[in-house]
Amino acid sequence: MKPKKPKKAAALRYNPNRENAPRLIAAGQGELAEKILAAAREAGIPIHEDGTLADILTRLTLGTEIPPELYQVIAEVLAFIYRLDCAKSTN
Repeated sequence: MKPKKPKKAAALRYNPNRENAPRLIAAGQGELAEKILAAAREAGIPIHEDGTLADILTRLTLGTEIPPELYQVIAEVLAFIYRLDCAKSTN
């Protein structure tokens, strides 16, 4: 049986008026990942689960903008969050 991989999590911030691309503001694995997820839940921030994307994001340097290679997938995540926000506001 394969050992279970530690959970990974990353948090992005994006202000289109001040930044060219989303910026990595938190990343970690194991206990740190659990703390990032707990903080997001507590703040009411939507969580999108994608192990592959989390793996890639946790390799980036904190504070850096995401690389252009990730623009498409991050745009899809932002669209997902936008739809969640719209659904919440209509309820």
